[in-house]
Amino acid sequence: MFGLFQRSKPVKIRSFHENRKYGVAAKDLKELLKKGCKALQLPLSGAHVCLYSDGTKVTEEFFLTLPDHTELVLLSREQTWSGVVCDIGQLLNTDRHADGIIEAAQGLLSDEQSPKRRKILCDLLLNLDDRSELESREEDEEWFRGVDARFKTKSAYMKYNCESRIRGYMKEVDDASKTIQKAKVRTEFLKTSKYLAETLKTAKYNGCYFDRTEKEPDRLCTQQGWFTCQGSFDQDVCKSLHSINPYGSRESRIVFSTWNLDHRIEKKRTVIPALLEALQNHKTADVNLNYFYSLLFTRENLKLVHIVCHKKGAHNLLCEGKKIFRRATDTDKGNQAAKGKRRRMK
Repeated sequence: MFGLFQRSKPVKIRSFHENRKYGVAAKDLKELLKKGCKALQLPLSGAHVCLYSDGTKVTEEFFLTLPDHTELVLLSREQTWSGVVCDIGQLLNTDRHADGIIEAAQGLLSDEQSPKRRKILCDLLLNLDDRSELESREEDEEWFRGVDARFKTKSAYMKYNCESRIRGYMKEVDDASKTIQKAKVRTEFLKTSKYLAETLKTAKYNGCYFDRTEKEPDRLCTQQGWFTCQGSFDQDVCKSLHSINPYGSRESRIVFSTWNLDHRIEKKRTVIPALLEALQNHKTADVNLNYFYSLLFTRENLKLVHIVCHKKGAHNLLCEGKKIFRRATDTDKGNQAAKGKRRRMK
């Protein structure tokens, strides 16, 4: 008697090859298969149903427990379904033009409720909308929207982007002079700052790190423009395998601005204070300025990290004491050379 009064359950059903979903109401799995096969024009023999989300097979008992409007996939005898990855796999294996793939992915996303699957589809759409092979403003005007008109190529802007970050580090060094009380120490620090600024200018502010047209040892990206997160300061690699191509789209370019060039040995907490301390009782000539330059501005101490991998707490890493000052032999050689020069002038 219970079956006679059982309420029909409304569900959404689709086939293996179609994104379009049909609303079907059935009181049991048998009725669902019959109505679904008719709507999708599939043979009833061997037909079976599974959850769209993860591919779980729907049995008669399981069907009765499903919430209303559950999304299902109706399959023929030989077909299998393992969840939303099947949709993505079909999209990637299709022969359609990129615009067609994007349209199909957008169609899936428009009716998707699961946060995890929405994230997967959003990431897919972002990477599908890839115009990284285009370089000039004329070729990809959308990429340059909001970018100063003086930049004519993507590489030129990305190089400037990196230079700006490095210049910011130099400004922090200059600002540290305001904290120095002793005039003598301030004088030595200003000499140090001038040397670092000149060295940095000669290196063109290391803008090569973001410029894909630079040689491989100098750039942080592939020739196509892909950057990979190098992991937090205390890790050798990024366990999440974060990657991004800011050359691919305007959105990727903007998102890349949240990635950090992080100092392993911290700039404000450690490097600059160590430099100030070294100058308290020593002249600039005695300090290994090349070591401090490498810590402040080069890949020796900088790691490109996704914002999730950027740990803002104390790094607890110190400068190497034996590298802070120049070796005595280097100083002696410099003094001997200076003396020799003076003798020749006499």
